[in-house]
Amino acid sequence: MSRVEGRGGHRGTATVVRTEASGDPAYAPAGRFDVVVAGGGTAGSVAAIAAARNGARTLLVEEQGFLGGTATGALVTPLMPNRLGQTNLNRGITDEIKARLATMGGGGATPENDGWFDPEALKAVLEEMALEAGVQLLYYTRVIEALVETADGGPRQVTGVLVHNKSGLQRIRARVVVDATGDADVAASAGCEMRSGGEQGERQAFSVRWIAGGVDVPKLARFVESLGGQPWPAPYFEAAMVWGRGHVLEDVFRRAVEAGDLLEADGEYFQCFSVPGRADALAFNCPRIARRVDGTSAEDLTWAQIEGRRAIRRLVAFVRKYLPGCEGAYVQQVAPMVGVRESRRIVGDYVLTLDDIVTGRKFQDAVARNRYPVDIHLVRDGGRGGGGLVLGSGRPPEGDFHEIPYRCLLPRGVEGLLVAGRSVSATFEAQSAIRIQPNCHSLGQAAGTAAALAAARGVTPRGLDAALLRQILREQGAYV
Repeated sequence: MSRVEGRGGHRGTATVVRTEASGDPAYAPAGRFDVVVAGGGTAGSVAAIAAARNGARTLLVEEQGFLGGTATGALVTPLMPNRLGQTNLNRGITDEIKARLATMGGGGATPENDGWFDPEALKAVLEEMALEAGVQLLYYTRVIEALVETADGGPRQVTGVLVHNKSGLQRIRARVVVDATGDADVAASAGCEMRSGGEQGERQAFSVRWIAGGVDVPKLARFVESLGGQPWPAPYFEAAMVWGRGHVLEDVFRRAVEAGDLLEADGEYFQCFSVPGRADALAFNCPRIARRVDGTSAEDLTWAQIEGRRAIRRLVAFVRKYLPGCEGAYVQQVAPMVGVRESRRIVGDYVLTLDDIVTGRKFQDAVARNRYPVDIHLVRDGGRGGGGLVLGSGRPPEGDFHEIPYRCLLPRGVEGLLVAGRSVSATFEAQSAIRIQPNCHSLGQAAGTAAALAAARGVTPRGLDAALLRQILREQGAYV
């Protein structure tokens, strides 16, 4: 005998979910799929594309009205570099995304990062690729719970998800579910073991990013160069400031703080980039939110959005007054999503560690390669105090990379579920090195491909032959 249950969200309270046959009018059946991907962000959009391209009937559930997640909703416009020499370690679908962005004038190569893009262009590219692959999209829909079937004496099996949207509550059944929510919402609902933050209560800071229009970017670039800043090949430009790091804008920030135009905290992290296709725009990777940074807390997310908008008003006034070229700057867009760097992480069949990174460890079931370093925007005291920036304190040996095993995508003790993106199984330090967008693309492609293969073969993701998965990924352009 089996039972179908949903675990009550993030608190772990078990609640019974009746089957369709029960006639409960509160739940409307919404169909069956080979693969359901929860979350259409950086990893989830690629996972859905990969699953559909591998023949799976695929549904992608996304709570916003667009794809891209943090990249498009939180305005994280640069793709951080993950290279060995001049060779990108992330290949496959991520190459295709970058090529399509470049073709439409919404992205391109940069000397500093792996690419830059206009968030609106990326929304269009991801949606186009998903539809071309045959993905069924369901926007404005939030996953409420995992549907979990427990056979007598057997393991828990995720058999679908319960969702809510304007049509009401709906059950969606799937052979395999991919949790790409970023916060491991499905895995948490299914009762999977979780970790969050560091061993001493450390958490990474949030960001509330924004885009300014009305900027004379060449004039600003000349000003920064006059202070000793690095020249950039037009139309690309970037600038940054962190207290005590020797940035050329530090004296400018200090004058603004002394004049009362900025707070000391505004100089803890400041960064801006030009935007391809928008000649008068700058995308800002700030303000940095260093208090109340639990990405699974609605209260903390609300506070961060409010505090972020307040800080943006200060920053707009600052750039107009102190940075030549920004005299006519205005707020073109404030990110509708808080930029969350880490929250929940699953405990999987393997937990990636800092030692794996610094020793360049390889795995027989590897599905991605990484050389990006430890990159922690540190907040101490459980997210209630100050913090710093820890960058480059751990990376593979010179001329080497480490791998991410498929087992990091498999939540321990649960079948029928894969996790992709920043919430895969890793320690706090290791997660900070693998959370960048190109790696999330690779993890998404691996998860979507594995889900499709498992569904087609009638096995669980854990029962899938990792050698077969790696072979298919290679055939489809991935670098594994």
